[in-house]
Amino acid sequence: MPEEKKQINRPDAKVHKKPFSIEELEAEAKKRSDRIKAEFANAFSFIKNYPKSITFFGSSRTKPTGRHYKEAKILAGRIVKELGYAVITGGGPGIMEAANRGAYEAGGQSVGLNITLQHSQIKNDYTTDSLQFYYFFSRKAALSFSAEAFVFFPGGFGTLDEFFEIVTLIQTEKIVPVPIILFGSDYWLPLNKFMLKNMYNAHKAIDKKDMSMYTITDSLDEAMRIIKKAPLRRDK
Repeated sequence: MPEEKKQINRPDAKVHKKPFSIEELEAEAKKRSDRIKAEFANAFSFIKNYPKSITFFGSSRTKPTGRHYKEAKILAGRIVKELGYAVITGGGPGIMEAANRGAYEAGGQSVGLNITLQHSQIKNDYTTDSLQFYYFFSRKAALSFSAEAFVFFPGGFGTLDEFFEIVTLIQTEKIVPVPIILFGSDYWLPLNKFMLKNMYNAHKAIDKKDMSMYTITDSLDEAMRIIKKAPLRRDK
């Protein structure tokens, strides 16, 4: 391949390298700061409409024919029917769609917190209310705010990012402890083994009790038992 072609295909080939002036930096900082403040304000105003909720996380790539899609759909439907809680997701396809669909078809509140991406995220058709976000960090704050429990299905980098952020917030007592359900032992047990072997035994980077902050299960009934026992966060 010619050298010029290689240069064009370099990841940084299209990066704008002209430095900002002080005035441009200040203007850009103010613009971003204002947008961040507005996004957080809108998010918390929106979420307070759902004082009893369960947040679902998981892959956007899970197909409707997949086992975990079907399980997320059933679980969300049971949460709505048996508890009357709102179901909150990132509003996209895959596991998010499954949970929204389960809640929607059960006649409950089905909420999507969508993210704006370069190749815009597909919004699923099963939400009764939704809010659009530009920044991942403000969306994550909204997804983790005031839920009675968090349910994690198998997912990619985003799902793991959200899982580790929430266990870190609980570990450091930045949020009150709430149940974390890791659904799908085929996915979560290998990660748990890594944490036990490497993070705890080999490197002493976490305490043994840190691994009790979550429950790994394949049982819809067990997940429902955990959720039913969770106290309402608004009462804490």
